[in-house]
Amino acid sequence: MSFLYPVVLAVALLVTAAAVYAYVNLQKRRTAALRKAGFTPTGALRRHLPYALVLLALPVLLVGLARPQAEVTVPRVSGTVLLAFDVSNSMRAGDVQPTRLGAAQTAARAFVDEQPSTVDVGVLVFGDQALLTQAPSDDHQAALAAINRLSASGGTSLGKAILVALGTITGKPITLPEEGAAPPDLGYWPSATIVVFSDGQETGGPDVVAAAELAAAAGVRIQTVGVGTERGATVEVDGFQLGTALDPALLTTVAQTTGGAYLPSGDAATLTDTTKGIDLRLTAKKEPLELTAPFAGAALLLLMLGAVLGSRWHGRII
Repeated sequence: MSFLYPVVLAVALLVTAAAVYAYVNLQKRRTAALRKAGFTPTGALRRHLPYALVLLALPVLLVGLARPQAEVTVPRVSGTVLLAFDVSNSMRAGDVQPTRLGAAQTAARAFVDEQPSTVDVGVLVFGDQALLTQAPSDDHQAALAAINRLSASGGTSLGKAILVALGTITGKPITLPEEGAAPPDLGYWPSATIVVFSDGQETGGPDVVAAAELAAAAGVRIQTVGVGTERGATVEVDGFQLGTALDPALLTTVAQTTGGAYLPSGDAATLTDTTKGIDLRLTAKKEPLELTAPFAGAALLLLMLGAVLGSRWHGRII
């Protein structure tokens, strides 16, 4: 326990000592006067208890004026969430209405709206390359604006997305180590989560599983959300019709490598509901809790008890 005004404690000690000294002397004089008049005082408990309660209320009240504070551990959802969106050509497929990317945007907006201000949200897009379009912050409106600007084109490199996300979290560029070389020391970031919205179709780039292993070593969990259906659809790319379908295998592997989960989804409505199952980290933070009110309440209770007993037993409060 700490005190905002510790000097009041010294005042409380002096005032209480003076009050007790004055009461003891007063009782000695009263006892002497009664004996001189031929009376023998009896019932020590009834004589002293009301005044003892009033005297006890004095230091309790003064300690409350010193503004005591205690540190309490408060659980809360907090940390950093990077929303990584697959914006490759396959995300234009219409097997999820209005499109895979459109359904992912709707689900992501609902997810952001549900987050408390203690969660910093960032937005990252990936196709052939990955780009951070909104740095993580508690400005959720900025994240929503970045989500609304998404458009689809190009191929898919989930490995590149994971590396850019890790670089954003750690504050330094991240690359996969050369074969046989030790992995880089990224520190430990257990309060960070990467949420990937993708159909799971990888077209090239850094090794995805190796990138996920780097995330796991850094304590960063990846949650993957499958967007699309396994029956698939076709999209037109440069005048050609290309078939595309949800491939959950890679997304499942990535999530499980980091201790996260793969969340499948078959349609837009289910996709929005799926985001509610994204597991964020519950952290604990020590926060000061002021105890002035409990001390003041205890002092008031003691004063009331002393007053009631004094008036009932002696016909007076003091």
